[in-house]
Amino acid sequence: MASSQVETVSTHADKAKLGLAVVLVLASLVGFYLLGKQGPAVQWAALLAGLVAAVAVFMASETGRQLLAFGRDSVREVKKVVWPARREAIQMTAYVFGFVVVMALFLWLTDKTLEWVFYDLILGWKK
Repeated sequence: MASSQVETVSTHADKAKLGLAVVLVLASLVGFYLLGKQGPAVQWAALLAGLVAAVAVFMASETGRQLLAFGRDSVREVKKVVWPARREAIQMTAYVFGFVVVMALFLWLTDKTLEWVFYDLILGWKK
């Protein structure tokens, strides 16, 4: 039996940091709309400052550090991928398009054959 492991935020400090990050995002959105009379520059500055502060608080939490580590691991794995050459990519794309055309013709012929069998032969409905 395989056991699934669920990771949760365990410490109160991490929960507080995540809560503070959410509050900062909400505060920046509220500030953006409340500062409408101050002009767009002040609005956007308040929004960006709040979002930057929220991201900084989030990255200080354990969840943020895990997200950052996951991103680094993902980039490392993508660098290991061997991408196909241009000629191979064009050939595979042509194969896919060819298969799609063949399948479309097959399904159209199947549909028309079943239409003929059911409506013309069995039911006797002539068009």
